[in-house]
Amino acid sequence: MEQVLGKYLPERAVNSCMELIKVNAVHLKIVNERVTRHGDYRRLSNGKHLITVNATLNKYRFLITLVHEIAHLVAFEKYGRRIKPHGIEWKRTFQVLMLPLLRPEIFPSKLLPLLALHFKNPKASSSTDARLSIALQQFDKQQTDKTYVFQLPFGSVFRIYNGKFFRKGNKKVKRFECVEIKTGKVYLFQPNAEVELINS
Repeated sequence: MEQVLGKYLPERAVNSCMELIKVNAVHLKIVNERVTRHGDYRRLSNGKHLITVNATLNKYRFLITLVHEIAHLVAFEKYGRRIKPHGIEWKRTFQVLMLPLLRPEIFPSKLLPLLALHFKNPKASSSTDARLSIALQQFDKQQTDKTYVFQLPFGSVFRIYNGKFFRKGNKKVKRFECVEIKTGKVYLFQPNAEVELINS
């Protein structure tokens, strides 16, 4: 397992993650990319703990995702199954598990200030923290020709991963209102949503 983890994690984080996996009796499954999620945790009917993480994530996002999912397991075991999945108990657990890993031997120095800010109040997904998400994407294995919603000019048309087309509208607080071309329905997009520009 250590050799496998070495392919997906920063080298100096492997031992700590192996310990978390052993202590919490995690069955870790590394899976092909899922567009809608980086990872997930499930307690199986036989009582075992299954965590899946996308194989395509860069090492730093893989580490954050793995600890995020282990935090679900630990929080549910400690506080019971009735807590909110991303409530205060999970946030505290995630902070405690992640803190020993926020070191310059593990993360690049330019990520550390963004991570420190993120972990003051961790979000349900690192992707909803636009600044951190964009900084993490610099380390992706495959650089794509996609762009981000916040970079597009107002009124431009773009396509998302499932082939649907949208026109970019105004910013509402933190997210952009975008109209689906086919249906006329309005959807809210995170500023760091990856899209393909069709025309501006």
